[in-house]
Amino acid sequence: MTSSVAAEFMACVAAHIEQGDLQKLSLSGYCGAEPQLERAIICPMLIKGQPHLSVVYRYTTRDITKNYPIDEALTWLAQVLGSSFKNAHLQTTSETVQWQLGKKNKVKFHRQAHQAAEQTAPVTTGHQREKQRYLDQGRPFLTALGVTDHQQKVIPAMSRKWKQINKFVEIFSGAFADLKRETDQPVRVVDFGSGKGYLTFAIRDYIEQSLKLTPQVTGVELRDELVSLCNRVVRDCALQGLDFYQGDVRSFHPEHVDVMIALHACDVATDYALHTGIRLGASIIMCAPCCHKELRPQMQPPKLLKPMLGFGVHLGQQAEMLTDSMRALLLEAHGYDTKVFEFVALEHTSKNKMILAVKKGQTAAKQAEVLAQVAELKAFYGVREQTLERLLHDV
Repeated sequence: MTSSVAAEFMACVAAHIEQGDLQKLSLSGYCGAEPQLERAIICPMLIKGQPHLSVVYRYTTRDITKNYPIDEALTWLAQVLGSSFKNAHLQTTSETVQWQLGKKNKVKFHRQAHQAAEQTAPVTTGHQREKQRYLDQGRPFLTALGVTDHQQKVIPAMSRKWKQINKFVEIFSGAFADLKRETDQPVRVVDFGSGKGYLTFAIRDYIEQSLKLTPQVTGVELRDELVSLCNRVVRDCALQGLDFYQGDVRSFHPEHVDVMIALHACDVATDYALHTGIRLGASIIMCAPCCHKELRPQMQPPKLLKPMLGFGVHLGQQAEMLTDSMRALLLEAHGYDTKVFEFVALEHTSKNKMILAVKKGQTAAKQAEVLAQVAELKAFYGVREQTLERLLHDV
């Protein structure tokens, strides 16, 4: 990278790192030789008390995260800017900076200072109430995961994620308050499909800091690079009662679980996770179902509904509603007080439904009634088999 404009952009990045107000740097327009790489997202991170830049390489089907010391990160950035990535978008607390390599290697460079209103906190009046937060914003793991900066302020680009984390803990808090349990026993949590661990770290922190109980939390994730990242944050922050396992619901077999979480487990992985929670008698099951593929090809809509469900989008929506209704009913049949509601989208997707189940117990008569409802739904739509129902035959 020899362009003077590119050098000016690099100097700008280095200055904001020095000032400690860098929020996020996004590289796009990939033009290198690596297949399926789409972009790179860079955020500041503290590792063992030392400033680093965390780089998430975003591929079509996976993410790879690497952390670099500042000098090494700047050297890497200088090498890839213009040669591998044609666009760079820098967000800081004071300005937004855009660098772009266009046709015929023409470079565009634009800096826009934020308005004063954007840089200062809004003034509150006596009629305004600060929204309750369930986590302390100053917790070190939030900085290590890139949610907050070195001053423990939420990075604007992560404000939506911060809201999601608190909403999730709020839902858990309400469900936990309904339980009757021995308060001196550890709370055993398994989070299937934990990803980067935002919610896994959060629920562990809430159990220890707010409930004053002992957490035993395990995040289960297929992507090895995310497991390594999360376990490194656990070590750097010296957190007890938290670990991450590389695998999925079919390879990780806990002996006991109080809280089972499965957010966006793809297709029938949701059913395997629900089965694990029910089989182990989890007190709380929190599930955000995803990819409703199993029932749609089986469905034979009755004559009255055929004109409506002849449209593919309507059939897909009906398959989703049928799938999650059957899951909720099967949870009720096995002793859970179950709710289905919309939740803030965790991964910036329209798939924002949550199934929340709290163990209450069930009479034999009520169980038979609910299972009859499941059978009626299957018969109405011509469904032959549903995975959770099949798995539960042995429970």
